[in-house]
Amino acid sequence: MSRRVLLVEDDADTADYVLKGLREQGFTVEHAADGRDGLYLATASAFDAIVMDRMVPGMDGLTVVKALRAAEVSTPILFLSALAHLDERVKGLRAGGDDYLTKPFGFSELSARLENLMRRGGAAPKTTALACGDLTLDLLTRRVTRAGRTIDLLPRELKLLEYLLRHHDRVVTRTMLLEEVWDYRFDPHTSLIDTHISRLRKKIDDGFASPLLHTVRGSGYRLSPTP
Repeated sequence: MSRRVLLVEDDADTADYVLKGLREQGFTVEHAADGRDGLYLATASAFDAIVMDRMVPGMDGLTVVKALRAAEVSTPILFLSALAHLDERVKGLRAGGDDYLTKPFGFSELSARLENLMRRGGAAPKTTALACGDLTLDLLTRRVTRAGRTIDLLPRELKLLEYLLRHHDRVVTRTMLLEEVWDYRFDPHTSLIDTHISRLRKKIDDGFASPLLHTVRGSGYRLSPTP
């Protein structure tokens, strides 16, 4: 069975070295020389693993991986980078990478790390959109639509909606929203949440047949097609 790998690497010599070695070992390899092409390929078809250079043009490797994980693409990712400092390795892993190999590297080690990642689990079905009823958020383009109508949201409103969509049909509390959407570890005792919920509700509910965003008295909020 063919093992499919995506290599995102802009250095021609390094790319040729890795491509040659992987193909000799029976891998089917796609190559992208910049981050935007890498993001497109990684979301357009399934791979068993991704080898991602940190410093690629167009969109850097960290940004690409964060976008993939936000879109729930769970393909194992091996970072390949000349940035060898501990802090840089930690950044790569926290962004969603599964392993980190620093340059210069030996091909045998790269191959062994890829084999290990693929043994843990290959590419899983990926979700690139979140939905609740006829309300949809495209995780790649960040476009929000309801019943085919585009809804323009401010960045914080978009983050709030994404959190609600990921927890749709469940009650989310003020504390959950403060910690996950605003990164507050305390309640500022302001109308911050109420104001943003009110603005979001107007944008996603006004003009539509049935409301989606409900207030649960004494508990919080719930995004659901049913009252």
